[in-house]
Amino acid sequence: MSKIDKTVPIISDLDKAEMAMSRVGFGEALLEAGRKNKKVMALCADLTDSIKISAFAEAFPDRFVQTGVAEQNMMGIAAGLALSGKIPFVASYAVFNPGRNWDQLRVSVAYSEANVKIIGAHAGISVGPDGATHQALEDVAITRVIPNLVVIVPTDIVETRKVVEAAIAHHGPVYIRFGRDKVPTVTVPETPFTIGKANLLRSGTDVTVCANGPLVYEALQAAAALARKKISVEVLAVPTVKPLDEETIIASVKKTGALVTAEEAQINGGLGGALAELIGEKYPVPLRRVGVRDIFGESGTPAELMDAYGLRAKDIGEAAMAVIKRKSKKG
Repeated sequence: MSKIDKTVPIISDLDKAEMAMSRVGFGEALLEAGRKNKKVMALCADLTDSIKISAFAEAFPDRFVQTGVAEQNMMGIAAGLALSGKIPFVASYAVFNPGRNWDQLRVSVAYSEANVKIIGAHAGISVGPDGATHQALEDVAITRVIPNLVVIVPTDIVETRKVVEAAIAHHGPVYIRFGRDKVPTVTVPETPFTIGKANLLRSGTDVTVCANGPLVYEALQAAAALARKKISVEVLAVPTVKPLDEETIIASVKKTGALVTAEEAQINGGLGGALAELIGEKYPVPLRRVGVRDIFGESGTPAELMDAYGLRAKDIGEAAMAVIKRKSKKG
């Protein structure tokens, strides 16, 4: 059995997936990391409760810095702490961190290879009624282009805990993004997570779907629906947008001959952009990208917005059928 045929453990019944907030997993993992490692620090820009780091701040007040609404200053302070041997986590909403402090992230952190961990919470459209100004859809794109910076979009609460641990073990800057709303828990404690590695969740032969964040669940639901129509869908979870697991992704598209990407972010520059670049250079196949298509968000419930912006299983399924049709014409 080849590497690409070995699926990893996930929940057995998608319809029974528990709903949970990834930010809760972040808060729990940060607190545990603080207990294990005295170098771990946390900085926040006036959103401590919302981002779930209050427990860390209470447990380790000497290792917590409340900067107030000063995200650019917060990033600069974190860079200095990192260069002094600390492991600082800077946390805020993704529209502010890295949205407002991108320059400080680029120069003070990434250029210096400072060991800072950047948390972009309330990303995507899951902030719902807060509307376009607070819906960070461009954060993956603007971080992915910065040298030395790892970019990760965890699947769910379970994987978020593992991502925090992996980020601490990795020496260098890491950006971690997740939303506000509850999302289905797809992964289990036994599901592996390694920076730079994709996970095969479902093996297939007709089309590859690469997804991250809450759209992993939607991709698996799409695959299950298409299986009932005798369409075989391979599903890869790609939490690490940078560096990409090129080997696994290319091996999969060589097997299936078609690719769909799915993400809760702008497809321009996000996971869709990254994979379009990859297969365009190394193994061109019919491609369709599911995500937000070069528009701003709007106010609404997260569920309404997922429907409105075409981020559901049915949208992934339609994209899969479209690339399979293109593949057939090509052949």
